[in-house]
Amino acid sequence: MANIFLDTNFFIDVSERDTGKQKMLDGHKVFVSPLSYHIFFYSYKHKVPSKLLLKYKDVFEIVGLSEKILILSLEGPGNDLEDNIQLHSAVEAECDIFLTNDKKLLKMKFFGKMKIASAF
Repeated sequence: MANIFLDTNFFIDVSERDTGKQKMLDGHKVFVSPLSYHIFFYSYKHKVPSKLLLKYKDVFEIVGLSEKILILSLEGPGNDLEDNIQLHSAVEAECDIFLTNDKKLLKMKFFGKMKIASAF
C-alpha cells in the first residue's frame, strides 16, 4: 500500500470523469489538498452541499494547508504557487507518489524521494 497524493487535475479526473483512475487507487492511502476542492468547486460551479464531494471526505485524506507549507511553496520549486503548494502538501503527508496530468510537473519525475507520475 502506497501513500498517494492527487494533484488537482488528477483529483478532478477521479471525481468527475475517469473511473479507471478511481480503480487504480484501490488499496492505497490517498491524499488531497483543500485547494483541490476549492478549484474543483469553482471550475465546475458546484454548490454546497455537494453529495458528490461529501462522499470523498471519507475516501481521501486532506492535508492541512499550513503556514509551513505556504512558506516552503513561496520558495519553490517552481514559479506556480498552486503547484508548489500541492508538492509540499504531498511531502508533508509523506507520500510515495504524486499523481498528476501536468506535463511540467511530470518532467520533474521526482520531488525529493517522491515519484511524480501519471500512473503507477
